[in-house]
Amino acid sequence: MPLDVFRNTFAGNPLDRASDRRPDKAWIARQLAAPDSLALALWNGRPLVEPRKEGGHQIAYLPARMAEELSEGGEQLLFLGLWKETAVFALDLDGEANPADGGPLAGMGAFEDLRRVAMSLPPGDAAMVATAKAMFEWRRRHRHCAVCGEPTVAVDGGWKRQCPACEAEHFPRTDPVVIMLPYHGDRCMLGRQEAWPKGMFSALAGFLEPGESIEEACARELNEEAGLHAVKVRYHSTQPWPYPSSLMIGLIAEVEDEEGTPDQTELSEVRWFTREEAKQLIAGQIEGTFAPQPLAIAHQLIKAWAEAG
Repeated sequence: MPLDVFRNTFAGNPLDRASDRRPDKAWIARQLAAPDSLALALWNGRPLVEPRKEGGHQIAYLPARMAEELSEGGEQLLFLGLWKETAVFALDLDGEANPADGGPLAGMGAFEDLRRVAMSLPPGDAAMVATAKAMFEWRRRHRHCAVCGEPTVAVDGGWKRQCPACEAEHFPRTDPVVIMLPYHGDRCMLGRQEAWPKGMFSALAGFLEPGESIEEACARELNEEAGLHAVKVRYHSTQPWPYPSSLMIGLIAEVEDEEGTPDQTELSEVRWFTREEAKQLIAGQIEGTFAPQPLAIAHQLIKAWAEAG
């Protein structure tokens, strides 16, 4: 059911996650064997896609049974959920050889960089792929038990890892990140890092720490990175961000003055923009200076503030 909130790219997964069915191994096996069950595939984090008749791309689905055959015993499989009554899985492939280039998936689509094709995918497709990518990244980085160090195995449809040695259970992690647009009066501040493409300015961001509220993390990051003092913080929206597995918490923060300066560690430069300049920035109308693409929540924060005045 759609929620009455702003929806960023990678949000809005249309599947019923059916989390209560994940522990049922027999049920998962039946879904894998069902002739109408489907699977999406990722190779080195790139989704298998195909052109849409109306333009853009869409997921190039495989039969779930084929995905199981390619999954090396199920370790590379993930049960994503149900589309009505149809089970949908994800398959994680890696290695140097492209499986769609003369391999087992030849002629079934092309593996494309998710950042490049995300905006050309239907929103639901982008959200499903992002879910699979984030889960596979978590599994790739957590192959061993954090308690005893022994190898773990995937269970519960791929949504949990269990240690056969000490029986510890390990669940997927999501790293919360506050990303905020500071403003004072009719001007907002954007920053840039030296490593970014030349001319790109964006919202400020940082990881939420244990024991912090979202508002406290926003205030701390603004002060640490730019010397700003927040006086009011309001929520805009969130974005699942599968690089590797973050939740971006979008905020718009009023600050007490325009005296901010970059810390030269996280930020190399800061700049204040009027509302009109912010509109021009997201429209690509300021020569030599640009905002993140609409794919990113930072773009949507700038746009929301610029259009609110």
